[in-house]
Amino acid sequence: MFVVELLEKLSILSAAAKYDVSCSSSGSTRKNIRGGLGNAAQSGICHSWSDDGRCISLLKILLTNYCVYDCAYCVNRVSNDIPRASFTPEEVVDLTINFYRRNYIEGLFLSSAIWKNPNHTMELLVRAVRKLRVEYRFNGYIHLKAIPGADWKLIAEAGTLVDRMSVNIELPSSEGLKLLAPQKRKENILKPMSLLGSQILENREERKRFRKAPSFVPAGQSTQLIVGATSDSDLRIIKLSENLYRSFNMKRVYYSAYVPVSSNPKLPSISTPPLDREHRLYQADWLLRFYGFEAQELLSDSHPNFQLELDPKSDWALRHLNLFPVEVNKADYHLLLRVPGIGVKSAQKIVAARRFHSLDYEDLHKIGVVLRRARYFITCRGKYYGEVPFREDVIKQRLVPKQKQEPSWTQLSLFSEQSIPVEDRQTTITGEL
Repeated sequence: MFVVELLEKLSILSAAAKYDVSCSSSGSTRKNIRGGLGNAAQSGICHSWSDDGRCISLLKILLTNYCVYDCAYCVNRVSNDIPRASFTPEEVVDLTINFYRRNYIEGLFLSSAIWKNPNHTMELLVRAVRKLRVEYRFNGYIHLKAIPGADWKLIAEAGTLVDRMSVNIELPSSEGLKLLAPQKRKENILKPMSLLGSQILENREERKRFRKAPSFVPAGQSTQLIVGATSDSDLRIIKLSENLYRSFNMKRVYYSAYVPVSSNPKLPSISTPPLDREHRLYQADWLLRFYGFEAQELLSDSHPNFQLELDPKSDWALRHLNLFPVEVNKADYHLLLRVPGIGVKSAQKIVAARRFHSLDYEDLHKIGVVLRRARYFITCRGKYYGEVPFREDVIKQRLVPKQKQEPSWTQLSLFSEQSIPVEDRQTTITGEL
């Protein structure tokens, strides 16, 4: 009877957890100890990815889907009539250990709805991870959701036990919170995020001076933004992400296309999640973090949303044709990064290779440049290989896929069907644009 009940809980709470995408199992170097169990060293975590790039190597569950909040966009809202369940901290521990020993998982992602109040929920989460680390000496990867509004002492204790923490913003603006989640407060979300960021930086400096200093959230913090539940533009979302990276020492911002789980009149009337828009935001996020772009460059008040038919980098290049074409044998590294089809690795290879000889068009192909896009924005040894007039309308016509099938979608699962155009699928994982 107990086994059946536990399986039912697992079915309910793993399904409820799939709406939270702010998880990743990279970036930690927590090593095993003698007599311990598990290993979160970078070489010890095996990443498995669904077709849309999400990590699937973690046991991803909610502690409970009982919630005191009534957020209009959330499937777990208190007013929604759905099956409810909750794990005890001991059940979370047993599941994690047993799944790990069977080689089903490499670690744990543990989140929760708000049960009774933020402090009560955070206490249960901390008890679970403390039991894993101290009693079972589990050294695998743990990502824990920090509960907004909980006492900082609880969140800080959790930070000494886990590898990564996330405080989900969810809605990109204060107006959106007031409209769809009036029980939540912006300051309750930003305060722990700011404290975590400061403590992470302080801990890194301390560990530089003292090798054996205890770690604090070594894999950094992340957050999640829901896309499409409010009228917020892509510009507003990407500017918020830029500020989070700069001001809160954020490791990663995740974007989640709003899934229509409610008929609330305050929510948009859509039949499928805006997955293409989510994908463009992920690409823009890579441009912010690795390509030297700023949000205000990618979008503007007169151009507040990304084009769905073009990736953000190509869209930017077409609007700045006065900067192109660039000569690949002379352009500096930062300018090469702005060429569609040239990623970070290929730009580095170009700079390294041309020290020894001048590169020709075939060399670029061998290096890994995506010439299908780059050819319209470069010259090679002074020659232009675009084969079309150097005009925005003509080049755009070549860049936009001629036939683009409507993406079919299924609810997020470990092995979801492909929902991203084939030509862009790789960029979700590699970020090469």
